[in-house]
Amino acid sequence: MKRRTFDVLTTWVGAGLTVMLLVAGALLWVGFSFATNNVHDQLAAQKIFFPAAGSKALAPADIGPYLNKYAGQQMVNGAQAEAYADHFIAVHVKAIAGGKTYAEVSAAAQVDPKNAALQTQANTLFKGETLRSMLLDAYAFWKVGQLAKLGSIAAFVLAGLMFVLTILGFRHASVVSTKDQFLAPPTRTARRRVA
Repeated sequence: MKRRTFDVLTTWVGAGLTVMLLVAGALLWVGFSFATNNVHDQLAAQKIFFPAAGSKALAPADIGPYLNKYAGQQMVNGAQAEAYADHFIAVHVKAIAGGKTYAEVSAAAQVDPKNAALQTQANTLFKGETLRSMLLDAYAFWKVGQLAKLGSIAAFVLAGLMFVLTILGFRHASVVSTKDQFLAPPTRTARRRVA
């Protein structure tokens, strides 16, 4: 195969890869935008606010260090949803029935249906754990969006690199001799012996 033919073919493959990376980057960016905007809109509609700075709600050691940075803010993104779910709701849910889960308390409430305390605990645990799981789902969806953003940036950077390499490939193909062969042994030219 002639060297110029090989250069042109590989350069066109590079051009194709550049286009594919641009399309992938655009699709990943659309995914990032969709996830981020959707999570923002859904959380903002719930009008959940973090406790104000300095409030008693932020005083416990298993809450304050995680939520102080969001004090007084409205929850509008996945990172906030995760913090609220894991370091506010989870702490309060754990205190309701001495660390027992909804499933454990509900099972006990079914055995003793007249026990009003167990019924109340089961109801409260169900609501708390349900809200917590919904917030963690929002966090997971938001996190996938953040990963799509990183993937998009990487795809655009690689597309730029491939574009430069493609330009260099076409340039190189234009200066290669039409007689050169790809992977052919170098031709030897007879040298004159100097006496």
